[in-house]
Amino acid sequence: MKLCSFVLMTAFAVLLSSCGSTSPQPPPATASKVDVKRYTGRWHEIARFPMSFQKADEKAYAEYGLKPDGTLSVHNVATAPGGSTRDIRGSATVLNPGENSRLLVRFDAWFGRFIPKPEAGNYWILHVNADYSEALVGTPDRKFLWILARKPEIEAKAYDALVQKAKALGYDTGRLIRPGR
Repeated sequence: MKLCSFVLMTAFAVLLSSCGSTSPQPPPATASKVDVKRYTGRWHEIARFPMSFQKADEKAYAEYGLKPDGTLSVHNVATAPGGSTRDIRGSATVLNPGENSRLLVRFDAWFGRFIPKPEAGNYWILHVNADYSEALVGTPDRKFLWILARKPEIEAKAYDALVQKAKALGYDTGRLIRPGR
């Protein structure tokens, strides 16, 4: 039942993120070039905006893999403080080849085909550092934001720099939560 609830709420969030923005702001700038092969692997959620499908105290990580057809496999796992986990799988398609910073993520659930596909994508890599150890990801409408890292924790200086970058891109960084802190 928990997994079903998680899957439905994830679908709802993706649906919401695909809706057009009423914000007068232009979309945020993305990373100029993302090496998809280097981006694959595990990313830990350091901070994020609150989401209806994920409890504030749940830590999460995502695993990305390169598939033979050029798309990415996606496996998101949320862990509650007591250790129970929920997960969902899907795939991501690069929408701006060459730059590789705008992706469309779809989840492999029965309802996935009913969720509109936003032309601009719903997973924008806004920043990735040179060694691919930290990243900033958001939606173009600025409703969702994630600070990700290869390790479960990052230094305060690195965190603050990513928050400032998100703020400069027009995200309301006052909404960020840090699960497990």
